[in-house]
Amino acid sequence: MKITDAYDLKGKVAVVTGAGDGIGKASALKLAEAGANVVCSDLDEEKAKAVAEEAKKYGVEALGIKCNVLFEEELENLVKTTVEKFGKVNILVNNAGGGGGGRENIESLTLEYITKIYTLNVFSGIILTKLCAPYMKKDGYGSIINISSMSSDMVSHDMIIYGSSKAAVNQMTKYASYDLGPEIRVNAIGPGAIKTRALASVLTPEIEKNMLKNTPLKRLGDVEDIAMTVLYFASPASAWTSGQVIFVNGGGIQELD
Repeated sequence: MKITDAYDLKGKVAVVTGAGDGIGKASALKLAEAGANVVCSDLDEEKAKAVAEEAKKYGVEALGIKCNVLFEEELENLVKTTVEKFGKVNILVNNAGGGGGGRENIESLTLEYITKIYTLNVFSGIILTKLCAPYMKKDGYGSIINISSMSSDMVSHDMIIYGSSKAAVNQMTKYASYDLGPEIRVNAIGPGAIKTRALASVLTPEIEKNMLKNTPLKRLGDVEDIAMTVLYFASPASAWTSGQVIFVNGGGIQELD
């Protein structure tokens, strides 16, 4: 297979949740650059539409759709709208999520919060997988990429719900890959500390310095680092890769504390 063919997504249709900024935006644009038509969903409709407009500069078709992944009817509408427009779905990037940030003191947790974070990080991805899988199987090409976290494989203070939910994402990825092959591949990416708006809300120069002590590549990650890994999993380049969780973390562990 030629390199140009291995990363060619022309004619494919990709759905990216949480595409308004950060990893989701970078991933949507990278998939568009590779030739995929993209559906950018986000809680913020204006941001979703702005990213879709930016994606069109690569000569593809793109939609921006408001979607709150906490609600099943909005997930159903996202897939319905995608299929009405493009007739199929080939790539799903389950990126929308939340929680963590060292703010999950176990003594103050509520069931409402726990349910919300698990719905954001785990349940929504399972439902979207269920909704998209029939179209992927029908078209004979499917790739599902779940955005996990380094928190799924390490420990840090006050991250119990976020970390455990991302661990569930990893295991869900493995089970889904077992159930959905051979037409559909399912993989996950566990980003380390990536320079996003979410990290900026808790990052200080001291925290960054401490993070880099245990990071061999001596820098924090950029959204492009994750988007390039999304592209690999979405494309024919990873045709024999499924059920895998790859940690993109500069070779180390970045802890908040």
